[in-house]
Amino acid sequence: MLALLTLDTPIDELYKYRIARLGQTMSHKLALALAAYHSKKMASDAIVEDLLTYLPMRYEDRSNLARIRDLKTGMEASLELYVKNAGGYQVGKNRGYGKPRLFIFEIVATDKGMTGRDVVVWWFVSGAHAHDIVGYYLKRLLRGTRFITFGKWEWDERRGTFAMRLHKPGDELELLPPLPGHGDGEKKRQGGTSATLEDDLDDDYPGDPELAAIHAGRRVPVYRKLGDFSSKQMREIVHGTLELIPDEELKEMLPDELRRRQHLIERAKAFRQIHFPPEDVPLAEYEKARSPAHQRMIFEDFFWLALGIGLKRGQRIREEKGARIKVSLRVKESIASMMPFKLTSAQRNVVRQIFQDMQSDSPMNRLLQGDVGSGKTIVAVIAMVAAMENGYQTALMAPTEILAEQHARNIKRLLARTPYRIELLTGSLRAAEKRALHVSLAAGEIQAAVGTHALVQESVSFSKLGLVVIDEQHRFGVMQRAELRARGFNPDVLVMTATPIPRSLAMTVYGDLDVSVIDEMPPGRTPIETRVFADNSDDRNEVKQLLARELKAGRQIYVVYPLVEESEKMGLRDATRRYEYLRDKVFPKYTVGLVHGKMKPAEKDEVMRRFVAGGIQVLVSTTVIEVGVDVANASVMVVEHAERFGLSQLHQLRGRVGRGAEKSYCALLTSDNRTSVAEERLGIMEQTSDGFLIAERDLEIRGSGELLGTKQAGLPELRIGNLFRDQQILEQALKEAEFYLTKREGSVETSKMIQRVRADTRFGLAAVG
Repeated sequence: MLALLTLDTPIDELYKYRIARLGQTMSHKLALALAAYHSKKMASDAIVEDLLTYLPMRYEDRSNLARIRDLKTGMEASLELYVKNAGGYQVGKNRGYGKPRLFIFEIVATDKGMTGRDVVVWWFVSGAHAHDIVGYYLKRLLRGTRFITFGKWEWDERRGTFAMRLHKPGDELELLPPLPGHGDGEKKRQGGTSATLEDDLDDDYPGDPELAAIHAGRRVPVYRKLGDFSSKQMREIVHGTLELIPDEELKEMLPDELRRRQHLIERAKAFRQIHFPPEDVPLAEYEKARSPAHQRMIFEDFFWLALGIGLKRGQRIREEKGARIKVSLRVKESIASMMPFKLTSAQRNVVRQIFQDMQSDSPMNRLLQGDVGSGKTIVAVIAMVAAMENGYQTALMAPTEILAEQHARNIKRLLARTPYRIELLTGSLRAAEKRALHVSLAAGEIQAAVGTHALVQESVSFSKLGLVVIDEQHRFGVMQRAELRARGFNPDVLVMTATPIPRSLAMTVYGDLDVSVIDEMPPGRTPIETRVFADNSDDRNEVKQLLARELKAGRQIYVVYPLVEESEKMGLRDATRRYEYLRDKVFPKYTVGLVHGKMKPAEKDEVMRRFVAGGIQVLVSTTVIEVGVDVANASVMVVEHAERFGLSQLHQLRGRVGRGAEKSYCALLTSDNRTSVAEERLGIMEQTSDGFLIAERDLEIRGSGELLGTKQAGLPELRIGNLFRDQQILEQALKEAEFYLTKREGSVETSKMIQRVRADTRFGLAAVG
């Protein structure tokens, strides 16, 4: 007998429940796609809960769609249309040897009552199979074919009507079953799908009227394409799953009193309504993620995270620490003797906090935030000297070899007059060199090891590890941090980041770290003048004049591109080709260098060394210099396609110049078709150099995952909540978690909730160690 469908049912087994058009192969494909989306290791780990927390990107009221007569320029709207004619034509025929062909596919369509002039829906088709894809669309978009499309409508002067460009046809256009008397296009369609084609339109409508009714004449969820699954397929699968799963299996996890206090609906109702909105809740609330279903699911998302963080913090405070460090007068004198300059008051304050932690009974777990160039490294070196003066080893981990090498060079210079041995350990060292360093580390002969992820390999062991410093923490997976920590005596951990993290984010993602902030810049740093330039000849000439003037004055320049090689789809200037152009045509009298992530570490380091030494005047680069070397003579940062970068990334890049006393500049070059969001976002870069303000804005625009790279970093992913949009809900969730961990610590309900959090793998390693 088939087991009851529950939230824990593996997606691989979903086909057994006879959900329409979901066979065994498709079940496995869905499991693969959901496992990838939720960062799970294997398809077998994907469960029904993962399916039900894959939320719609928007909702459509298909019982009340817009008409052509309602359209206005700039209006975002869904229209139900009928194809009048469709076709594809090649553009840019002189694109150069070896470039794939580029087509525009265009549909001329009208609505049911022909309420206005025919509209045009179009999109680009490119790549090796472009011709085949156009043929595929032609077979599916015959005259009379009924479809729904969503996006921003603009008045097109050339065509004399409203037009809309699609960016992802698979997400933005959905074919519908024919209405009685409108079925010609559907009947005549022919040909199957091809695995080589991109953006396939799912038009496979069965004869089952019940199934067809899921998609029309009602409010429907619209999902982003997930693997091979279109929005329509996801809608059918989610609908079928919700039909089969009983309310008892969507178990209530929150105490009744908490739900009453926070005015939250039942969990079962929230799961059902977040996918298929009821008629009595305004759809506008769904679009803003403020429906009762959203409020409930977002609160739950934050609550478990807050509870997990609270538990972890409590656990750390109770842990015994391996390294016992005393900051005596002798230690302070040793530190003072090697200091090359006077600390700012913000640096002194942070050093005091770090010393307090190091002398306490619990392991330090401190996040040190400081803007680019605020002097975090010297603070870390002071902590390292305090540990070494007490007979302990220290480790500093950086995200890139270039940065690890720079740290090692700076620390060796600072500690040149001390007896300490500082060594660099990276993946690119020869095997014999690595083995020798491993032996010395294990014997305690090396006091400070500086490196990349090579420091956490199993072959590396320390004799007496007392302090771990991690630079740009979010670049590392939590597993790596935990492994490094396990190699010592539960050492103190100091995490540094130049990405200012807004308070709301630090409270959650880094909630089990104590936070220190260096909010004061060292004296002598000149503000960087930032300007946004459009992609036209006047603006480009102005930038060229600036570069020529600075080069003539003996300064150096960075030019940054978002890609290494040319992208057909995006049409972005790539670093490799532009390097050749700048070297041969624009700056033939100067030395132009190229550095990017695909180069071998040794090649990359050689270019960077030449730039640091002044042998290269213009450095063309991808974002590998985002966290990178300090070159005091570099005075201009040019960023091409600046709209493609996040604000925090741009702020990091800007921080590469202005390291000396000379006036510095940051030129943000955008493409002609920059979006209004990009224009608004880039304007902030002109207005402020406050990294915290910029990070808040970036969080609002892009969300926490992109700002910190949390998906890559292995931090607990929020399934539904958005840390900027939902700050009020977050604060309530933090208060409730604290209430249950303190005022209700011994209650049965709290122990049940703690058991649930401990069983959730997302929280097991959500901290450094």
